[in-house]
Amino acid sequence: MNWILPEGVSLGFEGLSTPLRIVRGLGGGTQGQVYEVDLEGERLALKWYLPACIARDPALERRLGESIRATAPSEDFLWPIALLRPSPASRPLIRLREESFGYLMPLRPASFVGAGEHAAGRLTIGLREVLRACFFLADAFHALHLAGLCYKDVSLGNLFLEPGSGRILICDNDNVAVDGSGQGAVLGTPGFMAPEVLLGQARPGADSDLFSLAVLLFRLLTRHDPLKGQMELAIRCLDEPARRRLYGEDPVFIFDPVDFRNRPDPIEHAAALITWPIYPRPLQALFEQTFCRGLKQPSRRTLTGQWKQELARTLDLRVLCGGCGQENFQTTGASQLCWSCGTPLAEGITLILPRGTVLAAPDNELHPHHFDPLAGEDLRRPIGRVVAHPRDARRLGLHNLSAEAWSAERADGRAVRVEPGASCSLAGVTRIETSAGTVAVQSRSGPGPAA
Repeated sequence: MNWILPEGVSLGFEGLSTPLRIVRGLGGGTQGQVYEVDLEGERLALKWYLPACIARDPALERRLGESIRATAPSEDFLWPIALLRPSPASRPLIRLREESFGYLMPLRPASFVGAGEHAAGRLTIGLREVLRACFFLADAFHALHLAGLCYKDVSLGNLFLEPGSGRILICDNDNVAVDGSGQGAVLGTPGFMAPEVLLGQARPGADSDLFSLAVLLFRLLTRHDPLKGQMELAIRCLDEPARRRLYGEDPVFIFDPVDFRNRPDPIEHAAALITWPIYPRPLQALFEQTFCRGLKQPSRRTLTGQWKQELARTLDLRVLCGGCGQENFQTTGASQLCWSCGTPLAEGITLILPRGTVLAAPDNELHPHHFDPLAGEDLRRPIGRVVAHPRDARRLGLHNLSAEAWSAERADGRAVRVEPGASCSLAGVTRIETSAGTVAVQSRSGPGPAA
């Protein structure tokens, strides 16, 4: 790539007391180029704009300044932290125009990879971590919209995942603007754009964000486009008019419960047909809400808070198949077969909480929202985690992640103290008094002590 800023060179910028060293180029696109830089020993990222981008979006610099002053809505955004212009002494050295500028932001850790790798099937990641990534994504946009802002260009290319934890990072936040302001030249990414934006009937805003967010969640959970089915396969040439019809004028959700015109093809769209049935019906209904009525009625689209609530509930229903070890989501009281191997899912232990239930499977967690009606769903600070015995994975325990001791009551009436950082076996335990509230332990085959 022909880099605008030469690698290995130290340059002066207005507002910085020391030169900034350009370590290496990381990549580029239609807006600009991104570099890894060193500022007094701290590694950061620098996005430097192409002249054409600056000319196309006259409000870009002002919008960036507003974002920097407002600070990031949450820790999930690689948010702009400083606007940079080259110092007069640096411009002649690298032939930068006077109007050239860029911005500093945190450097993405190496453990995070592009979400497109998962959508393409090239990333090893569990269903638990994918669902957690979806939750954190909904949570990030919840915070963004609460701040009165909209993103406008939600897509796979702007999202990074950490496969081992499900944590996310959202980049390209220079497109963020005040909702309803109509600022910026960016309309969105094809395939993620809301129909009303694609057809030129509305500017991007929070309502179109909700559509794009649902597309991104669907792509993460199924690795497939929600509007790409047999209607597309029937088109010989997928030119711009055809795309406009499929995604704007006559879009049909591939799993629309009433309109069957755009069902997935068993060969071309196998991933969608395999993955969609894995997820519980309430989660599927949220996609239907956005991709059926919500296609033409933006006010009917699933809200960020609804996504958070249902994604958290889905994680609570996670179990492991005893036959193949695959992750499933089991509705309590229902006979169910593993989606992967067809083995009946064994009845196990349920943790009954003041606000919901959590099925006992390794890595399932207890959170404050399971106890406190005023606590919103938040997966970042668990107070307990189900763990498997190191020598026998069938024996499960509950690990105390809180700062206070618990009391586990056994079926014979004895109480066992569970110190912070310790675990108690769930076998033979009927109740656990945690620092947040009471956890009733029972077999899913019926009431009584857990086996």
